[in-house]
Amino acid sequence: MASEHERAHEESEPVTDRVHENSWSANLEKPTHAEDRDLVLEQAVDAVEHTAPGHHVNLVTHGNHGHPEGYLYDELEAATDGEELEWEYIDQCGCGGHVTRVHVR
Repeated sequence: MASEHERAHEESEPVTDRVHENSWSANLEKPTHAEDRDLVLEQAVDAVEHTAPGHHVNLVTHGNHGHPEGYLYDELEAATDGEELEWEYIDQCGCGGHVTRVHVR
């Protein structure tokens, strides 16, 4: 039987359903993201995978998880399996979230 946490994770809307052939932003700071770092990581990787080469995605992560350097960057590196990515920390939003720009080469 799935736990409440697992059900919420499974029922969350995907961050995107198409490949973006432009630069775009992925909103990973909804209330469900605040409570579920694994969901943030899963959807961040999904957003990068749905960004066409030559473009970037701004990953806007919930402030509850702290600075993305502490949890997101290693996950991006591990999940992309040698894809050419560059990321840079942009800023902390007024609401407490964080923006990381990921360039897909």
